[in-house]
Amino acid sequence: MSNQQVTLTQFIIEQQRGLPDASGTFTLLLNNIVTACKQISHRVNCGALIGVLGSAESENVQGEVQKKLDIITNDIMVKALDWSGSLGGMASEEINDPIKIPKQYPKGKYLVLFDPLDGSSNIDINMTVGTIFSILRCREGIEPETEDFLRRGTEQVCAGFVLYGPSTMLVLTTGNGVNGFTLDQDVGEFILTHCNMKIPEDSSEFAINMSNQRFWEPPVKRYIDECVAGEDGPRGKNFNMRWVASLVAEVYRILNRGGVFLYPHDLRDPSKPGKLRLMYEANPMAFIIEQAGGLCSTGRERILDLKPNSIHQRVPLILGSKNEVERIIAYHQQD
Repeated sequence: MSNQQVTLTQFIIEQQRGLPDASGTFTLLLNNIVTACKQISHRVNCGALIGVLGSAESENVQGEVQKKLDIITNDIMVKALDWSGSLGGMASEEINDPIKIPKQYPKGKYLVLFDPLDGSSNIDINMTVGTIFSILRCREGIEPETEDFLRRGTEQVCAGFVLYGPSTMLVLTTGNGVNGFTLDQDVGEFILTHCNMKIPEDSSEFAINMSNQRFWEPPVKRYIDECVAGEDGPRGKNFNMRWVASLVAEVYRILNRGGVFLYPHDLRDPSKPGKLRLMYEANPMAFIIEQAGGLCSTGRERILDLKPNSIHQRVPLILGSKNEVERIIAYHQQD
């Protein structure tokens, strides 16, 4: 191994040295999140060997069927974080209410929101899944209520996701750009491998679930029709479509080579404005995407400006290369 390799811990400590009020609490919190993700990576990699695949025959708060690993990974995250003294509270996609810190442990100045296993519907077919997390500040020592979690995405201190694929990767922002770290399985450390990730402003790839096109609003239909028309259409170039049905995989691809991802508002059910969760998916991904030079919108509003109304709120999500997202926003404005 090269002596020049930088571990995640070293990277975070060096970033914080320039901050006069840095206490090391944030570094401890991030290390605990990373420890949980290493454990999750191991469980995901073992899969059927340790009997963790398949349905748990239960539903989460959104009414979705839970996989065994949804429950296991949620427990891993909670147990890795509740004791540290860094947190005032937690919120998970899998749990209805905010998770309280046990009384025997001190309360800290941060809140963590997480989706412990994004894309878990893919787990039984050995496709890429991941963990998404968002960190907010909290008034120290309080018992946070739901309202304390309902903050705009612009207030995030940190956002990241871990990708459990051919290699295990962590993508992270603390508001100073986006960096990627690859888990060295031999030494158990995340190593900086992707510095200052930037999304190309232009692209010829889009990702959307085409089976829903009969429910799309006109601005989305117009954009996709133009892409599909290729060289003969108004865009004058050919586009490729990608659809993994795993948000972490879609975003990682866009961070590396550009593109646009759409899970837009559709007309099936007026009471459900979107599919993806604002607090656990859209906000952290929007923070990362914007820090890498991309844009993230509902089509009508910037994701990071939305004021949440519940911790499990769903929103439309359109993100990726700046010029493509701007075009989609313009079509919504013209509609």
